[in-house]
Amino acid sequence: MPTLQELLAQKAELEKQIIETRRTERAEAIAKVKALMAEHGLTMADLSSRAPAAPKSPAGRKAPIKFRNPATGDTWSGRGLQPKWLRAELAAGRQLSDFAV
Repeated sequence: MPTLQELLAQKAELEKQIIETRRTERAEAIAKVKALMAEHGLTMADLSSRAPAAPKSPAGRKAPIKFRNPATGDTWSGRGLQPKWLRAELAAGRQLSDFAV
């Protein structure tokens, strides 16, 4: 059974090998990319130009305001539960259309 010192020495040697392998593989990847760029006539500017952004999903956008309390300025988009201020006004006899924007 190896001692703690032997295991630590093995760990240090493995870490050195990992660093060297990472450096070698990175250099190889860079060489491949440069070769492909040369083959296709690409420049760094070509790589940094952005493609048109995909349209955002409806889930990422805020819903437009559909109802506003003129007294307080509170708003509601019409989605989700009705806010307390609107429920109170509706209970008092007002109509939803009174608050339409």
